Amino acid sequence: MGAGKTTVGRIIAEKTGAEFVDLDKVLERKLGRSVSQLFKLYGEETFRSHESRVLKDCCQTDAVISTGGGIVTRPENWKEIRRLGRSVFLNVDPDALITRLTTAVKPRPLLQTENWQAKVKELRDQRLPLYSEADITVDLGSMELEEAAALVLREAPHPW
Repeated sequence: MGAGKTTVGRIIAEKTGAEFVDLDKVLERKLGRSVSQLFKLYGEETFRSHESRVLKDCCQTDAVISTGGGIVTRPENWKEIRRLGRSVFLNVDPDALITRLTTAVKPRPLLQTENWQAKVKELRDQRLPLYSEADITVDLGSMELEEAAALVLREAPHPW
């Protein structure tokens, strides 16, 4: 969360003419509630079940798909991600993530805790081995998101 998946995905879709799919937005439309509300109502496990179903059901192969950062926590999702094309991990330093999330407008359900900064680092540490399964890793550092999108397109030219 906070790495820039949606922004980079939109840029890539625009440059390639592919459809852009924000998986969280699809989920919200299908279930009629925001991601935050879904977490509160159902908890993370049920949310992840819905997320997995939406990934499997809604996505086209000629689309750029932005997922939530936790989608990798279910092994069956990797099968779908690989079926759909190439995967990209936007690697951001935990301190940079905290800075980005401090200024974010959208509250993140898993960060609704007193020490959310520690939670960011904990989630990243837990998920890092899963993220490393991606086909392409972009170490963002101080890179602008437009530059990251261009790098992804050089690594994996369209069509994927």
